[in-house]
Amino acid sequence: LQNFLCYTCKEYVEDLAKVPKAYLQEANVRLIVIGQSSYHHIKPFCCLTGYTHEMYVDPQREIYKMLGMKRGEGNNVSVRSPHVKSNALLGSIRSMWRAMTGPAFDFQGDPAQQGGALILGPGNELHFLHLDKNRLDHVPINTVLELAGVKTVNFTNQPQIIDI
Repeated sequence: LQNFLCYTCKEYVEDLAKVPKAYLQEANVRLIVIGQSSYHHIKPFCCLTGYTHEMYVDPQREIYKMLGMKRGEGNNVSVRSPHVKSNALLGSIRSMWRAMTGPAFDFQGDPAQQGGALILGPGNELHFLHLDKNRLDHVPINTVLELAGVKTVNFTNQPQIIDI
């Protein structure tokens, strides 16, 4: 994650929360989110997003540095995460409101730090790595699920039509 207050991260994790545990167990895959703030922010963030899979924190951003994750926004702002529903203005206002009304007013990590997605294992074998160029440059979750051998998920709120 970029940080726990980032509205784009919140909306991405809301969709990650929709991945059924059974899909992950079938494929023998663990879904892990890593944030860059104090562990005190994990429980409120999980309550806010509905996320029930594994979550850890890296306050010193050692993992981010080791993977070469960027700081700052890249030039390619045309990239748009399919998991982000809010526009920039409304999303930023909501993020700021959460920061101001939270138990400890802080930004829950370096706001310039970008995140990414990776598929690792078994062992230390790296199968896939995407370094976000900006806060909207998320890899579609179904792309990551497919690459990891996990069934994909319908993230739309519209009913599916199945032709038999």
